[in-house]
Amino acid sequence: MIGRLRGEIAEKGIETILLDVGGVGYEIAVTPVTIAALPGIGQPAVLHTHLHVREDVMALYGFSSADERNIFQTLLGVSGVGPKLALAVLATLNPDDLRHVVIAEDAGALTAVPGIGQRSAQKLLLELRPKLELPDSPLQATGPVAEVREALEALGYQSTEIREVLRDLPADGSVEDSLRAALQELGRQR
Repeated sequence: MIGRLRGEIAEKGIETILLDVGGVGYEIAVTPVTIAALPGIGQPAVLHTHLHVREDVMALYGFSSADERNIFQTLLGVSGVGPKLALAVLATLNPDDLRHVVIAEDAGALTAVPGIGQRSAQKLLLELRPKLELPDSPLQATGPVAEVREALEALGYQSTEIREVLRDLPADGSVEDSLRAALQELGRQR
């Protein structure tokens, strides 16, 4: 298994990079977030990698942190999730956001990932909960967080805006107080 590569960035594409390691060019699939975090062409870089082997292809996936790679591997352990969908999840949600979504059982946040509908999101939440190392959190109760998310979606806010605001809400507040605080924060951002 290839777990980490250190080399120079030879090329950058939209979804892949070419990393020159000792004269050998490794084509590595990455998220747009990882591409943006990497240095420019000709600069040294380190990527944590996962080698995915199938009958017809060997593909290398790269991540800026070991935590991100571990989440990718956990996602691959969920039935129906392949490397492309796992990469799409990480392109939409960073590891901490994904843990927060699983703790809050927020299927709506997962539906923001291309290729995941409401049913798939519910299934993914059920299968990820026992597999992810989740911190103890008072957000285990789905009621207030889910209701605030639904209200903000109904008002037309984007899922990225909602995710950022929900992260900062107090866990012990009522739905009304949490919604009021979320709307005030969203109002300040605009």
